[in-house]
Order: sequence, then structure tokens, then C-alpha cells
Amino acid sequence: MRTGDSLHKPNWASIQTVAEYLDVSDDTIRRMIARGDIPARRFGPRLIRIDMNLLEAAREPVVLTEDQA
Repeated sequence: MRTGDSLHKPNWASIQTVAEYLDVSDDTIRRMIARGDIPARRFGPRLIRIDMNLLEAAREPVVLTEDQA
């Protein structure tokens, strides 16, 4: 894979790992997945994994206005 390619090697993480990373509960991660806020993949009937690369890409920066600063 070359630098600049749109393809990347997935860095799969469990719901629990992502919850710890974001300092939220497992249920919060499940709700975020259900809403479509976090892209996730199911592997078999029970196993759900989140690609940490896509999680980072999905995060939105906070932009403060002058009133909020």
C-alpha cells in the first residue's frame, strides 16, 4: 500500500476498547453505532468491531465562536 491511497489496513477494536478510548460506556457506543455516528462491522451473529481509523475520521472538531471562547 502506498502513501496517499484511500485504502488502509483496518485496525479493528471491540466496543469495550472504543468505550474506554472515548471514556464513555459500552451502551453509549452501541447507541452511537445504532444512530450511524460510528461505522461498525458485524463478524458473525455476535461479534461487532469498529475500525479505529474510521472512528478517528468520523470525529468532528469543536469550533468555538467568539461568544463561547
